[in-house]
Amino acid sequence: MNAPIAPRPSLDEALNGDQRFQLLVDAIRDYAIYLLDLQGNVSSWNTGAQRFKGYAAEEIIGQHFSRFYTPQDRERGEPQRALSTALQHGRFESEAWRVRKDGSPFWANVVIDIIRNEKGEPIGFAKITRDITERRRAQEEIERARDALAQSQKMEAIGRLTGGVAHDFNNLLTVIRSSAELLRRPGIPDTRRAHYVNAIAETAERAAGLTRQLLAFARRQSLRPEAFFVSQRLEGLAQIIDTTLGGRIVKRQALAADTSAVQADPAQFDTALLNIVINARDAMANGGQLSISSRNVDHVPPLRHHARVDGAFVAVSIEDTGSGIPPDTLGRIFEPFFTTKPTGKGTGLGLSQVYGFVKQSGGEIAVTSTVGVGTCFTLYLPRAANVPVPLTAACVQDIDNTLAPRKVLLVEDNETVGRFAHGLLAELGLSVTWATGAQAALAVLEAGRDRYDMVFSDVVMPGMSGIELGHEIRRRWPDLPVVLTSGYSHVLAEEGTHGFELLHKPYSLEGLLKALKLPSRSQ
Repeated sequence: MNAPIAPRPSLDEALNGDQRFQLLVDAIRDYAIYLLDLQGNVSSWNTGAQRFKGYAAEEIIGQHFSRFYTPQDRERGEPQRALSTALQHGRFESEAWRVRKDGSPFWANVVIDIIRNEKGEPIGFAKITRDITERRRAQEEIERARDALAQSQKMEAIGRLTGGVAHDFNNLLTVIRSSAELLRRPGIPDTRRAHYVNAIAETAERAAGLTRQLLAFARRQSLRPEAFFVSQRLEGLAQIIDTTLGGRIVKRQALAADTSAVQADPAQFDTALLNIVINARDAMANGGQLSISSRNVDHVPPLRHHARVDGAFVAVSIEDTGSGIPPDTLGRIFEPFFTTKPTGKGTGLGLSQVYGFVKQSGGEIAVTSTVGVGTCFTLYLPRAANVPVPLTAACVQDIDNTLAPRKVLLVEDNETVGRFAHGLLAELGLSVTWATGAQAALAVLEAGRDRYDMVFSDVVMPGMSGIELGHEIRRRWPDLPVVLTSGYSHVLAEEGTHGFELLHKPYSLEGLLKALKLPSRSQ
């Protein structure tokens, strides 16, 4: 007779606890799970670690874990900082670039936990690393798409503004041209001559203000929340809003005197407000009234199936007397690319920008509309904790109309502008040398740096820009002041003035005097 076969022990019975745990860790392929001693040397290695780091266990055990870091992170002491944090607080967690055996980088989520013995003494670290490169790339793609959508929203709004702006500029040019032609007439009384000169100066300033608003509106920039007063933004936008509405729409404002400052991105607020104004204008083809009001509120009412939100907000309402929005489309107006307008009249991006702005700012937007009566948008923006400090402009009366004798190197590639700037500076009593480019300016300075007290340079020039020229001058002649001037530069818009004094074109005599008097050898 055959002896009975003994039952085969189960896996749990055949292995002790440590063996079972090791099998479990080795079976995990999506995570690198390994142990470090207190000095940071690798003491164990699982299959997942080998799969996406590239090292076999016999290659890496006993090696310091800092080899997984980029050279830059090693120089900054990041490996030791990670161990110190885990030792002090029990855990370290971060996302950063790590390096595989073949030198290729991957974006990693890293967790390091301290291991203690029965007495509570630290004996090593458990480290878990996950390769999340694809997730990071997907997030970057989403961010790029979001940025592109935001810029498209701006561009659509600018396109819709173009007609009104062109009309306004033609009016301004009419005043300037007519005044200039009248000044050519002989025998004009001094009082009339002064009137025409003042008309040209004031009209040019209006045109410059309109241009500045358009450039600020179109600028690419990330969200930069700050404290500001709605009334101040509306004051700055008054001209472009009036231009957008035209002569058949009456604008009224009712801003509560005690309206608090809000915390949001002021440029995005401007964009959102103009998008709503543009929609209101389009809804009032036969004229009407646009009302803008603001007030403090202590809650946001229930909206779009969301409960009421208590808190300190500022409510900004924009109400029109236009055609209204039908109930069946009211729920879709904030969807990107949704539009009820004919092809070519709108892309449906304007109101999606408004919605995105208020949500990113921690606020809400409400809309009510009645067909044939009008529409009201209310933006709920969080109140600012700190009150912004108002900027005070220097009084024109405080500026002398003469400059102390100075020698200026003028750098301007445009012949018309260069000739005018040269004449203007000379008229102010300055000794001027005109260079038509950055390289020519450097050659002039090399021939005699001591002959000049200041460099006055345009920003946008072929080859080396004014900013690059300024940096080169700062490196070679650090005591020589540089003043830059520009009508618009994408570098200035995205990166700032790089620490240089900047005079915006078109500039007034007072602006030129202020800019040129600021720098001195003592700075």
